[in-house]
Amino acid sequence: MHMNTPPRSTIRLTRRGRLALIATGAVVAGTAVAVPLLTLDSDGEEKPSTLVIAQGWRAGQVYDAVDKALALPAGTTKKSLAKANLKLPNDAEGNPEGYLFPATYPLQEKATPDRLVSSMVDTANKKFNGAPIAAGAQRNAMNVYQAVTIASIVQAEVATKADMGKVARVVFNRLERGLPLQMDSTINYALNRSTARTTSRTTPRTTEADTRIDSPYNSYRRMGLPPTPIDSPGEDAMRAAINPAPGDWLYFVTVKPGDTRFTADQAEHQRNVAEFNRNRQKSSAVAG
Repeated sequence: MHMNTPPRSTIRLTRRGRLALIATGAVVAGTAVAVPLLTLDSDGEEKPSTLVIAQGWRAGQVYDAVDKALALPAGTTKKSLAKANLKLPNDAEGNPEGYLFPATYPLQEKATPDRLVSSMVDTANKKFNGAPIAAGAQRNAMNVYQAVTIASIVQAEVATKADMGKVARVVFNRLERGLPLQMDSTINYALNRSTARTTSRTTPRTTEADTRIDSPYNSYRRMGLPPTPIDSPGEDAMRAAINPAPGDWLYFVTVKPGDTRFTADQAEHQRNVAEFNRNRQKSSAVAG
């Protein structure tokens, strides 16, 4: 069962200052636009004063962004975790995946990678440990860490609020029936494969060989939830995880951008997958 994702573009910090603009009260079509401020470093070079962490980024992407924003050698942020004293739930076993909350963070003059990562985790705790999320998790017979894990899968699989609620329901329905989740997003995480949504033609497709990999994140072979979240979920995905849409769905596939089909019938799902494959072949033919 292939649960492929629709296109969704994200702007990410690719190198220091690339996406930064000088704020001059910019107004476009009568609407004020917030843009990152620039400051000058000791060498007189421009450097961003804020760091944007996007929804759906994995921990590795966050570490790379912090390294670049602070002009540090690659790998510095990851190494700094040992001294960061992160306030993570016991289930995380020291792994901050899922708790690097997507938001805009100020880059103070004396910003360090461990302080930045700690700030992200503290923000996540404020968001996740509040009454709505905690009560919602308990209502669905799970703890907050499990809710974050489900939200991270939802975040990786689909882009719209409506589809997020349905994917969350698929997760619950499969767990309740003792079925493996069979989510491509967990396979992509295990393989450290990009999940950037561009066109349906380039959406990573899970192969039969992929589903046989030996990994605790292989949700085709392993039962239950993966051992950790697989990315940093946003608030819409978190809301979906504790308030899944009502439905009996067990399968879904995005047959083309903007058209994700949900069903409880395996035969219908196979027809949807066949339609996805036809659309993919057409796209490949046009591109070729």
